[in-house]
Amino acid sequence: MRLDLYFARRFIQSFLMIGVVFLTLMMLIDMVEQLRRFEGIELGFGKLFRLMLLNTPSAIKDILPLLMILSTIVLFVGLARSSELVVTRAVGRSGIRALVAPGAVALIIGILAVTTLNPIAAATSNRYQQLSDIYRTGGPQVLSLSDEGLLLRQGGAQGQSVIHATAYGSIDPIELFDVTIISYDPNGGPVRRIHAESARLGTDAWLLQSAKVWTLASGINPEATAARHDTLSLPTTLTQDRIRNSLGRPMGVSIYDLPDTIRALRQAGFSSRKHEVWYQVELARPLFLMAMVLVGAAFTMRHTRFGGTGLAVLMAVMLGFALYFIRNFAQILGENGQIPVALAAWGPPVASLFLTMGLLLHAEDG
Repeated sequence: MRLDLYFARRFIQSFLMIGVVFLTLMMLIDMVEQLRRFEGIELGFGKLFRLMLLNTPSAIKDILPLLMILSTIVLFVGLARSSELVVTRAVGRSGIRALVAPGAVALIIGILAVTTLNPIAAATSNRYQQLSDIYRTGGPQVLSLSDEGLLLRQGGAQGQSVIHATAYGSIDPIELFDVTIISYDPNGGPVRRIHAESARLGTDAWLLQSAKVWTLASGINPEATAARHDTLSLPTTLTQDRIRNSLGRPMGVSIYDLPDTIRALRQAGFSSRKHEVWYQVELARPLFLMAMVLVGAAFTMRHTRFGGTGLAVLMAVMLGFALYFIRNFAQILGENGQIPVALAAWGPPVASLFLTMGLLLHAEDG
């Protein structure tokens, strides 16, 4: 038990050390990317730094598999150089038994990534998108889907508008039914209410059919001044791609809200396949992180006197990247409906575990 705790402590130390190095590099790179992305827009260093911090949780979640491989490599190369692995085997404990502690730590980190880091990354990602819209167009552009219908918010120099629709038509082009639009001036007060039978998103404008417009101002009877229009054009900064991407952007939804979001998408008539695949991929993340630990161990649980340590490390990293690519490729196939959701999400982690276990058994007992 003490030996397992020792291996676990060494693995955590390696993980934290490599994590700090990679996180620092990624933050610097992201800061440069923010400078490029908002070139021409006068943003202070504080705002750019805030945007960079909001991107950090998602970046950490993305590099976890790489951190697992490198942490395992650092752990077992260090143990091999100090001959601690030789002593461990000499007392009758197999090399595979030494993987229990790092694998358990990887499993715990994976569970924390799903239960804690995922909601944080979803919230910060959404906040980043909102601030980007504010800095670019003067107001946030938000989409929300629930049982009550579709809720959109668009912003611009003339103020913000909230659009609510209770029914949905086609998504190419976007068509909404039973539409209510509340427009606000830049100071935040409502200035106009519009109700239309339908609204279709055109180029830079909503095309409303059978619309009724009420002016909302103090001292004016809204009903007395209401006007009807067979067709009405309402300028917008929203686009077809923006709305579709928002509907198909599961990484902005917390793992706890994904089941309700999938159900709402189905009821609304939109495709929920991306969200279903993403949900299963997130649930399978702890298993995949454990597989990355086995990948790192499969090539580095050997004594340094045999030589070829550099080649073994390179092969471990390349195999890890290959498995990561296969997992992402399977996810894309699942999102496109080419393979079942369960196979797309759970196939690569399970296959990775079996592959690396085979390599380890061959190296230890082969």
